[in-house]
Amino acid sequence: MKARLVAVGERAPAWVAEGFAEYRKRLSHWLPLDLAEVEPGLRGKGRDAARAMADEGTRVLAAVPKGALLVALDGRGRAWSSEELAQRLQHWRNGGRDLALLVGGPEGHAPEVLSAADESWSLGPLTLPHMLVRLVVAEQLYRAAALLANHPYHRA
Repeated sequence: MKARLVAVGERAPAWVAEGFAEYRKRLSHWLPLDLAEVEPGLRGKGRDAARAMADEGTRVLAAVPKGALLVALDGRGRAWSSEELAQRLQHWRNGGRDLALLVGGPEGHAPEVLSAADESWSLGPLTLPHMLVRLVVAEQLYRAAALLANHPYHRA
């Protein structure tokens, strides 16, 4: 199984890109992970935020690998402990499909993205900067994979 993080937004700050690259490297033999950055919709004075979100949704869905299981990162989704995420990862692996994790724009996901998603995952009640979500997701995937491999990274 391979995973792709599809994220609205371009040009992450160096510290986010470096952190993501570190966890991507650590994950490489357990869960190859790549990043697809999607151009944000146009926002600002006189612009329609709903239209921007719809445009982002079209681009997000276009960046999903064919046949992949879709997991939308969404505040209304299910929050998992690290151990529960490891169980979900094992379940996803057993399903035999690639995995696409979707991070929306400032207003969240377009309705089309949420309806296409197989699952929704919440990182908790805090509002996080979307660039930081990339790093948190990569680290949590690494932690889950390490748990499944009985690696000592996770100490609870």
